[in-house]
Amino acid sequence: MTTQASEFVERALVSRGVWAPELKGKTAIVTGAGRLRSIGRPIALELARQGVNVVLTGTGRSPDRYPPDEQEVGWRDIESVADEVRAAGAEALAFVSDVSDPDAVEEMIRRAVDRFGRLDILVNNAGAARGDDRVPVVDLDIDTWRTVIDVNLNGTFLACRAAARHLIAQGEGGSIINISSIASRLAGASAAAYSASKAGINALSHALALELAPHQIRVNAVLPGVIDTARMDDLGREDRWRATLQRIPLGTAGTGMEIAYLCTYLCSDMGAWITGQDLTVDGGMTWH
Repeated sequence: MTTQASEFVERALVSRGVWAPELKGKTAIVTGAGRLRSIGRPIALELARQGVNVVLTGTGRSPDRYPPDEQEVGWRDIESVADEVRAAGAEALAFVSDVSDPDAVEEMIRRAVDRFGRLDILVNNAGAARGDDRVPVVDLDIDTWRTVIDVNLNGTFLACRAAARHLIAQGEGGSIINISSIASRLAGASAAAYSASKAGINALSHALALELAPHQIRVNAVLPGVIDTARMDDLGREDRWRATLQRIPLGTAGTGMEIAYLCTYLCSDMGAWITGQDLTVDGGMTWH
């Protein structure tokens, strides 16, 4: 494994121990959780360290599409993360699911409840692959636009709707966290589809927070900045990467653990009075 990938894995395995014991025995769904260098994997692991049973979903990528560092260590996508969740002392359920498919999303909720008897937390982290959408609007293919909107925004809507229905019926409150992006505020050139989808997630989260507050179900959007994950590999780690880091006041990229800590806090009793917020984790790049 490369030095960079090894360091990332080591950071993701760092444990602060149990700091939210009230989460023990709860059940969380984390979508898009199969990448080695990612945001979803650290979120799942940090929740597991608090004793949360974790349902992991992914797209079922073919191993020949894995980046070199994943291939090198024999990575198995969500199954590898499930093994890590169990090693942390929690239970795991992993399966392939398409968040843009309404029937698949309903099945996701059903399988989670059938396996663990309840649902308490939903983290909508699944996102469309970065790539063909990063072009000017005048050159943006309509099918590419639809794919980004379907996965990022419609997928978040479908999962929120299905989870909220169950949480209301369950009658014990809950927490929904939607992973957005600072792109929802910066909306840079050649990122219209991505930025629009993430801005939609922010608005959806706020509206849903108001609707679900009477049921003690909290909804927040978390907006990562430049996070050192596999999604950023197209920038390389030379001139373009260094130029990107220069835009960050704290001078470094974030890791998935920064996002994981905030998500865990929001799910815990420490975040019991936080809802309807767009919370940025970006080293100071943006302000609201």
